[in-house]
Amino acid sequence: MKIRAGIVGGAGYTGGEMLRLLINHPSVDIAFVHSNSNAGNLISDVHTDLFGDTELRFTDTLSSEIDVLFLCVGHGDARKFLDANPIAAGIKIIDLSQDFRLKASAGSDWIYGMPEINREQIRQASYVANPGCFATAIQLGLYPLAAKGLLKGEIHINATTGSTGAGQGLSTTSHFSWRNNNLSVYKAFNHQHLNEIGESLLQLDPAYNAPINFIPQRGDFSRGILAAIYLDSELSEQEAQDIYSDFYKDAAFTHVSKKNIDLKQIVNTNKCLVHVAKHGNKLFIVSIIDNLLKGASGQAVQNMNLMFGLEERQGLRLKALAF
Repeated sequence: MKIRAGIVGGAGYTGGEMLRLLINHPSVDIAFVHSNSNAGNLISDVHTDLFGDTELRFTDTLSSEIDVLFLCVGHGDARKFLDANPIAAGIKIIDLSQDFRLKASAGSDWIYGMPEINREQIRQASYVANPGCFATAIQLGLYPLAAKGLLKGEIHINATTGSTGAGQGLSTTSHFSWRNNNLSVYKAFNHQHLNEIGESLLQLDPAYNAPINFIPQRGDFSRGILAAIYLDSELSEQEAQDIYSDFYKDAAFTHVSKKNIDLKQIVNTNKCLVHVAKHGNKLFIVSIIDNLLKGASGQAVQNMNLMFGLEERQGLRLKALAF
């Protein structure tokens, strides 16, 4: 019997990626795709690349005849949706917004959906808070050190994201004429993902209390995140590589590369690639993901696979776009 899935917020970027993945997932049937603004319209009229792949239409009604509900809505809207639309017991929920990522506001029912550190908790979970895109890339670059108690001082991060990270809503900085041939910093030192990064690192290293200096950038490309991280470290390059390789030896999608890495290796995949190098007394870490897949919908499907006892990579064996 297949898993019956519902999607709320199916017209946005993460909703579109969710549809592309679930339409081709061998263990899933899509029961409904909710969108108030597009009710009655063909999904392929909004996500035009799906023309010929599905005849599904958006709906403004909900069905309880599902096994899992994906919330692909904006930050703040997931909690409002669940308050207004109580979900029947037994239906698993995976939220892609930030509404339930922090323990203080989420409560004990929600599990932070990072398989690299919470795989067994996710297997038992009914409600999973999918991590943020920047947070995913940065945390995967730091977890091996946190697990060994090797985060001893300040962490410095410069991370650049593609335009899809801002969602489909129009703003001055999302127009092609502004974004093209351009680069800018935003929310320096106070990006909202810092809270979940800090909380997640403390899960592995409760003693860590140094500043995390994060400079986010808007890049001149559609999708992907490259996080460049450095910190003081007494490790040799080989020691660091060994620690990272050992930590991720059983990870389904996170891989450590001894060679320099670039975004084209991971765009259109659910992978995270990590590269570690030593420069004097600085340990330099590069971590790359596709912000819409490992940073959003792909990781959500990875979490669904774990929650339903499926092979973790099912429906996610995607190929990078090499050119």
